[in-house]
Amino acid sequence: MKIGLSLLLLGGIMLGRAGVRADCGPCQPSSCPAVQCKVPELRGKDECGCCGRCLGVQGELCGGQGLRHGRCAPGYVCLTSAGAERQPEQEEGTGSCICKHDYSVCGSDGSTYPTICALHLASWLSVHQLHSKIHKVHDGECKYAPVIVLTPMSVQNVTGAQVYLACEVKAVPTPIVTWRKVTESPKGIKLLEELPGDRVNVAVQVRGGPSKHESTGWVLINPLTKEDGGVYQCHASNILGEVQTEGTIKVTEKAPRAKGRKKDGPQKEEN
Repeated sequence: MKIGLSLLLLGGIMLGRAGVRADCGPCQPSSCPAVQCKVPELRGKDECGCCGRCLGVQGELCGGQGLRHGRCAPGYVCLTSAGAERQPEQEEGTGSCICKHDYSVCGSDGSTYPTICALHLASWLSVHQLHSKIHKVHDGECKYAPVIVLTPMSVQNVTGAQVYLACEVKAVPTPIVTWRKVTESPKGIKLLEELPGDRVNVAVQVRGGPSKHESTGWVLINPLTKEDGGVYQCHASNILGEVQTEGTIKVTEKAPRAKGRKKDGPQKEEN
C-alpha cells in the first residue's frame, strides 16, 4: 500500500489568477465576519482572497477542498497525508501545519523552544503584551546549570540489608553526578568522602536519563553496616555551575535470631 505525502507551501499557493478562486463571487469586505487571531501576524485571507482568516500554526488543520481549512503561517508547511493515514472525517487534501525547521532553538529569554516557529510565535505574543521581542540565540537547547529533578529519599534498615539512594539531575550540557558521604573530623570540621572509595560494600552507578540531558546516580550499599549510617550527598556539575542534595541512611542493629530451646529427650521409666 503506497502512502503519499505532499507538502503544500501554502504561502505560495496560487488560487487562480491574482490568487482568487474561479468560483468566488465579488469581494464585499463589509459582509466579512470579524476575525480575532492570536496576534496580527497570523491574520491572512480566506480561500477567495477577500475576508480575513487566521493562519494556522503547529498542529492546526490546513488545506482541504478549496483550502477550506486555510493556509499555514509563514515558516510552516501543510503536511497532507493520503490513503490510510488520513482520518476518515477529513476530506482529501486536508493536512496539518508543521514547522519547516524541526529542531529546538534557544531564545533570548532563556527558554528552549521546540522549533524556530514556536519562538517566532512566542515573540509575537511577547511584543503584543508590551514585552521584549524574543530572538534566537543559537540552535539547540539553552544551556543552564544543574537542577535537581529527584532528591534522594532517607532510608532506614537493619545491618546486613541492602539499601540504595538515588537522585536525578538535569542540565545542558548534561551534568556529571558523583556521590559523597558527609563526615566530620575529630575537630568537628565537615568532610566529604568520595564514594565508593575503598569501601568494598559500596557501589556507585551513573547513567544518562530518564529524559534528555538528565543523569541519574545511585549509591548502593550491601551489606549494610553500622558504619554506613549517616548523610550522603549527591553532587552534580557542568561548566555553568553545580548543585547538591542530601539523603540520610539510618542503621539499626539486626536483632540476633533467638536460639530454639532443645527438646527434652525421652524419660526413662523407673522400675
